[in-house]
Amino acid sequence: MSDSDRLDPAVAAAEVAPLFNTLPLDPKLLRAVVDSGYTAMTPIQAKAIPIVLAGRDVMGAAQTGTGKTAAFTLPLLQKMLRHENASMSPARHPVRALVLAPTRELADQVADNVKKYAKHSQLRSVVVFGGIDMKPQTLALKAGVEVLIATPGRLLDHIEAKNAVLNQVEYVVLDEADRMLDIGFLPDLQRILSYLPRERQTLLFSATFSPEIKRLANSYLQDPVLVEVARPNAAATNVEQRFYSVADDDKRAAIKQLLRARELSQALIFVNSKIGAARLARTFERDGYKTQALHGDKSQDERLKALAAFKAGDVDLMVATDVAARGLDIADLPAVFNFDVPFHAEDYVHRIGRTGRAGASGLAVTLVARDDLRLVGDIEKLLKKKIEIEPFELEDDRPRRFRRRDEDDGPREAAAAAPPRAPATVYDRPRRAPPPGDPIFDKPYEPAATAASAAPAWETAPKPATAPVRVLSSNIRAKKKVASLLGG
Repeated sequence: MSDSDRLDPAVAAAEVAPLFNTLPLDPKLLRAVVDSGYTAMTPIQAKAIPIVLAGRDVMGAAQTGTGKTAAFTLPLLQKMLRHENASMSPARHPVRALVLAPTRELADQVADNVKKYAKHSQLRSVVVFGGIDMKPQTLALKAGVEVLIATPGRLLDHIEAKNAVLNQVEYVVLDEADRMLDIGFLPDLQRILSYLPRERQTLLFSATFSPEIKRLANSYLQDPVLVEVARPNAAATNVEQRFYSVADDDKRAAIKQLLRARELSQALIFVNSKIGAARLARTFERDGYKTQALHGDKSQDERLKALAAFKAGDVDLMVATDVAARGLDIADLPAVFNFDVPFHAEDYVHRIGRTGRAGASGLAVTLVARDDLRLVGDIEKLLKKKIEIEPFELEDDRPRRFRRRDEDDGPREAAAAAPPRAPATVYDRPRRAPPPGDPIFDKPYEPAATAASAAPAWETAPKPATAPVRVLSSNIRAKKKVASLLGG
């Protein structure tokens, strides 16, 4: 990648973002943008859309909540309008754009945006992800679609079932590319890319790009343009970030206290484990909050319903793992709490990016226990700034029992008038009586006086009388002795 292809973040931020109607976009797309309530472009949109329209590969890095989805959706829809047709034949609607997302929720959200921007055109789109029945997805794929949004695992299922044919794909988008290129997704991603034509345009968008991810991404891109509209791996500037030192046992009480003090109507609480999310949600539910848990062990239908209820304001607290940290757009979310410090520093940037979206302000609170200091140090290295961990003073909100003065004074005065008692010792305790003795077992052994001279009992015992010998007759044959085996 040459230096001429690198756009300076300071210059990009200094320039005023132009309006959407200054772009060479079809009136159908511009009308859909206006219907969505947008007129001016964000910096990432202003820089990336012309480059994508020019056919270059792009690696786009921007803060969360800055409109990266529209930055690749609008130019791809513009380039695919030349294939637009009203034919009912599936052969006339092959897959031309493939968008891969790491989580089901993000894939569903991207699909909603694609449908919103393509609603005035004849272009078709469908989203496929796991956790739900494949049959409706198969029917949609068999009918023909131009834009396919998918998670890697379910897309491979459809490829193996011959439901998805990708030999005419012209555009590939990796949303949240740093997670897509992670070691967990890399084998599936390589298999998917092997089904695609070599001649294609590839776009990578994310809020965080480590040097290792950049080197790996260059192997999938052809002479890419790096678009950075903010310092790499930077958190949103309109989010107030606070770090409090709180013991593990006091974290739930600290969140409740901050919710009251800040008068927060809603909050998203992140934990590191699925079991921890379920347990914490139950405890907040017992505290009187309308709470939902969002994690990978829930079915897709449960996850979508919980997310829809939270977006509609029917849920006060959403306790989630990092499945909700990537790309989810929750309008007017006032606060994010990190109940657990994330294991990966990049996830911190994505977590707090759920608040303060589209220029709004937000609050991000991280509760730090003694064992979390190393993880906080990793976040400092990523953000390249010193993090100040503030002490947190918990209010003692335990219920107290108040007694009347007249009830309390009498016993106290009587106790004061009584003479002081000396402290009891072990020697003052009454001793237990010993158990009664046994005269036979307590008697010592006394040997007999004639024991040495007396003969053994078996010698003095009387001998049994011998039976008279019976003489057999000569006519009677004696019985033969036969050996026998007696079981025992």
